[in-house]
Amino acid sequence: MRTVRIYEPSKLSLGLQTTLGADGAGHVERVLRMNVGDPLVLFNGDGQEYDCVITECSRKNVAVMINAIRPNNTESPLKIHLGQVMSRGDKMDFTIQKAIELGVTEITPLISIRCGVRLQADRLAKKQETYQKIVISACEQSGRAVIPKVNPIMDIKDFLAESTTATGLTLNPYANLRIRDLKATHHDFRLLIGPEGGFDAAETKLAADNNYLDVQLGPRILRTETAALVAISILQSTLGDL
Repeated sequence: MRTVRIYEPSKLSLGLQTTLGADGAGHVERVLRMNVGDPLVLFNGDGQEYDCVITECSRKNVAVMINAIRPNNTESPLKIHLGQVMSRGDKMDFTIQKAIELGVTEITPLISIRCGVRLQADRLAKKQETYQKIVISACEQSGRAVIPKVNPIMDIKDFLAESTTATGLTLNPYANLRIRDLKATHHDFRLLIGPEGGFDAAETKLAADNNYLDVQLGPRILRTETAALVAISILQSTLGDL
């Protein structure tokens, strides 16, 4: 039987009887149609799982009792911060969802010269909120108990200017080094993925000037949403836990 996992952004403890928030309660009662006595698992982002049983279930209220606490060991030994130039439609949503399932620990949506997305400031904030909800949903589905952060949308120049000790990688189909051939001495990466059409020459140079290493996937040029997921998968399979 499939384990039902619900994100509950509150402090949880053994023996606690708690009422689920609106999002979790609505999913349990209206979508899953669960009943009193049914088991489920809560997580709040602290890396643990809380085994519960439903004690009350109605349209107005869903309450659970926490009966056990278990450590969750699904986090990858790799720390991958994905810097992804935004794409149109639902492609960005898809990329974020699958990146979380593959173990990415942080995401920064980016604006570049060839980025096809142009939004006003208020829409940018709403997009960030939407992306964070996608992250939570992906954690529920994939079994993760730590919630990766989605940073505010920023210009690629600001992203590259950030101080970091991570290994910076720029996906470039014309690079000499394949990502699978990386000889990494640590497990902390910033992975930079461009838009359809790639980065322009100035952006590529700026990344190199900030010690980002050009890497490629192979002989074929992939769409941006495909390239990101393939790159993450290769890092996880060669250096991580896939």
